[in-house]
Amino acid sequence: MTKRTMKYSKIRLAAAAFACILLVGFSGCRRLRQPAVNRPAGTSSGWALDDGQHATVANYKGKVLLLDFYATWCDPCRRETPSLVALHQKYAAQGLEVIGLNVGGEDDYEQVPAFKQEFGIQFPLAVPDDDFVDQFLGVNLNIPQTFVIDRQGSVVKHFVGYGEGRAAEVERAVQAALQTQ
Repeated sequence: MTKRTMKYSKIRLAAAAFACILLVGFSGCRRLRQPAVNRPAGTSSGWALDDGQHATVANYKGKVLLLDFYATWCDPCRRETPSLVALHQKYAAQGLEVIGLNVGGEDDYEQVPAFKQEFGIQFPLAVPDDDFVDQFLGVNLNIPQTFVIDRQGSVVKHFVGYGEGRAAEVERAVQAALQTQ
């Protein structure tokens, strides 16, 4: 069993999601800790794209980056995905890059192509490095988690969970980030 399998297994993420639902209700997990916003997101770790390339936040400097940590089996993640697809379509020409980062465990990776097709996803779906997951999610492994990173590479907004009104909040954060230079 690899470090990733042990640390980010479906069982552990499902348990965290279940605990979150018990704590805050079925509307989606709300923020359980204060996110570190307005801080540089730069790191040497990043994610592996399906074409074999490795990317980091620094590769997207000058663009607004939306990083979404998800799993194909996660119901709130599935409910969130159509809004991410719409954001990508609406704002890509203005400099928005959406990256889906699968933290569902090794057994979830084989589900990604069907997930991508089911939702008509045109943005990259990747697998994050363990260090990158640790840096962004820390001890809060609830998913989905969405980070909006401005053109200078700083996290400007962090969302945990998905519920009513969240799509509009994310879009407002993206619009604000796109207006900055």
